[in-house]
Amino acid sequence: MTLPLLPELGFYGLAGGPSTPRPLLDEVRDGEAIGLGATFLSERFNVKEAATLSGAAGATTTTLGIATAATNHNTRHLLVTASMATTMHRLTEGRFTLGLGRGIAALQGAYGLSPITTAQLEDVAGLLRRLWKGEAIFNHEGAAGSWPVLHLDSAFDEDIPLLLVAFGPQSLALAGRAFDAVVLHTFFTDETTERCVTTARLAAEKAGRDPAAVRIWSCFATIPDSLSEPERLKRTVGRLATYLQGYGDLMVRTNGWDPAVLARFRADPLVATFPGAIDQLATTDQLEHLATVLPAEWLAPAATGSASACASAVQDQFDLGVDGVILHGATPTELAGVVEAYRSIRTPAQHLGLSPNPGRVRA
Repeated sequence: MTLPLLPELGFYGLAGGPSTPRPLLDEVRDGEAIGLGATFLSERFNVKEAATLSGAAGATTTTLGIATAATNHNTRHLLVTASMATTMHRLTEGRFTLGLGRGIAALQGAYGLSPITTAQLEDVAGLLRRLWKGEAIFNHEGAAGSWPVLHLDSAFDEDIPLLLVAFGPQSLALAGRAFDAVVLHTFFTDETTERCVTTARLAAEKAGRDPAAVRIWSCFATIPDSLSEPERLKRTVGRLATYLQGYGDLMVRTNGWDPAVLARFRADPLVATFPGAIDQLATTDQLEHLATVLPAEWLAPAATGSASACASAVQDQFDLGVDGVILHGATPTELAGVVEAYRSIRTPAQHLGLSPNPGRVRA
């Protein structure tokens, strides 16, 4: 039996680092069955290629919204990305949103890719929308690149939402003026989330858009105590530590945290010599050690504890101005109790008319 849809809630498919993408097939079916509104698909250069995962999710479900969150525009030719999105749009009968992001600059540089800029993302957004409307674009010279011809199909008249995974103020402002939706980062404090919402909506207003038409998703770590202690450590301590490994300065600056604490974290012998992503490779003993290094307040922006406590924390996110909450870090099966508890405290009027497509506000 499929429960009534909760379009304001989503989950990440294949959360963590799976060795095979096969579990996604069960995850999207389970998510749809318990009423989750959307699945978000991140991309890694291993077994998490976004186009393949999107197609699998679209073919396996009938109501679930699907979004890449995110892929990068510079890893495929623009026509390939545009074609993928159109294919998904029609395959799912309008349930798909194309989500883009900057990626990790150091990693992209190592792969010989140029850093993604705000100007590039804005250029790409405009080009994609023109291509989806059937336009033939000649001799384009812009921030995203140069192309003699860009064209898909002159019969196209597609309305495909664009989402941006945003962190800093420039990205948030870009999302407000040029994208349909934005996904915030995990472990944002309440103050940071409120500030991000304000930044995106003000930018939309300045661009002559309806600020309320930009759909804003909180990415909220949701780790119920029904999980084992080692798993909870991996998905809280391990996940935050990995973020700090990759872009700790940005996390600290965005949240207004003390940079001296970050310096101590980096100087810790375990962190300084760790040979990869902490959330993927650390042992339980190592994670227990790191739990003593990271301040409790840095781990606090999350839903933890009983299913009821998690549900209450999720509900509180809507008071910060977001339109949706991604229950991050757990599978739909693991989230079933939280979702059931959330239904008992849900305020339906807050979500009236919300689209099941994660890139739109209204159906």
